[in-house]
Amino acid sequence: MSRESRQLRGLARLGEARGGVLRALDAVHLTVAGAILLVFAAGGWWLAHHLGSRTMYLLVYAGLLVIGAAWLAARRRLALAVERSTLPGRVREGQTVSVELSLSARRRATTLIMQERLDPVLGETVRFPVLSIAPGQPLEHAYSFTPSRRGVFKLGPLSATWSDPFGLTTQAQELAEPVTLIVHPRTEPAFDRVLTRMWEDPPVRPPISKPWPTGFEFYGMRDYVPGDDLRRVVWSAVAKTGKLLVRESEQGITDRVCVFLDTDRSWHSPGVPSETFETGVRVAASLCSRHITDGFAVSLHSNDDELSAGVRGSRARYPLLDHLARIHAAPSPLSKAGVRLLAEARRGAHIAVITPHLDRTVADQLRIVIERGASVALVKLVWEESDPLSWAHAAELGCQVIQVTAGGSIEAAFGHHVQRVGGRR
Repeated sequence: MSRESRQLRGLARLGEARGGVLRALDAVHLTVAGAILLVFAAGGWWLAHHLGSRTMYLLVYAGLLVIGAAWLAARRRLALAVERSTLPGRVREGQTVSVELSLSARRRATTLIMQERLDPVLGETVRFPVLSIAPGQPLEHAYSFTPSRRGVFKLGPLSATWSDPFGLTTQAQELAEPVTLIVHPRTEPAFDRVLTRMWEDPPVRPPISKPWPTGFEFYGMRDYVPGDDLRRVVWSAVAKTGKLLVRESEQGITDRVCVFLDTDRSWHSPGVPSETFETGVRVAASLCSRHITDGFAVSLHSNDDELSAGVRGSRARYPLLDHLARIHAAPSPLSKAGVRLLAEARRGAHIAVITPHLDRTVADQLRIVIERGASVALVKLVWEESDPLSWAHAAELGCQVIQVTAGGSIEAAFGHHVQRVGGRR
């Protein structure tokens, strides 16, 4: 270990010890000066007992009396009211959130330290001094924070801290309760080609195919009916036929999408948070958002449970992202989800599996899924210690395989896959 590393580690330990001491002093309502006086009083009492000095006993009692008087002087309730601006219940990872605080007092208060506790993921705890606040003179304070990763966190409580005139003791009063904030994972455009299938080339259409109002590929034309969007009118066809025709798009072979996120911590990269796991959560969020927006019914699964079953519509996007904000790694293997995976395997279904490792058991399950007529997209999370055998198992399946590097761009990875597949067609 280098000398610089030892110094940095020593400074980190020193900072943790200092923080622990300050938290202990806050718990007993003492300042550093009050703690020093209490230590001197304890040492003086031992010395007075050892020497049998009545004068020293009196000095010790006088010191304790000062600490008691300071504690009583600081023990008062503040007549303060605080209004915190309305916060969104859900925010996005990396989104900046602004908070405004408004303080009002029923009686004069001086020399206060206001403190809004924030989870370290949200930012540093907000502290600001209030020298004086009088009745009828509200005080405004604004701050902002940016969540660094997804999850469910607490903002607050907001409290006021003050000291006695001697600066020996402290008192605190909670003014505003904490609020819960759900931080959704960041999403990126991700197109896993639901329409990629063995029937891709015309004139043969898939066995299950129907028009889709805002679909994906050209399906045909039909006569205009009142209420149709004029932007879908094919004017060149109108000029040739004299009829008002509108374009219809092809839905593809499915309107059901199932997303399986591998939560087995033993194959994800180490660390808290795990880089591959967080990348997998963002991939799942991107796919769910994309398919919900396109009008599909989306199901979300982890290794242990089905988190959401066949939800559809724009409002369903937020509960899905809520599940992904709360999800965490677990010891269960991906093969535990095999029963649900096979249950979702039906002709016309599209299944996306997001995993850093594909063993033989899961590969066999996916092969059965493909043989039953489902479309499978395998999103392989790659990091420096990825198992190369996973790639061999994935290549044997003959399904779509999208490689996403841990911490890398999801949009670029999916875009590269689409270009690669499109170039072969």
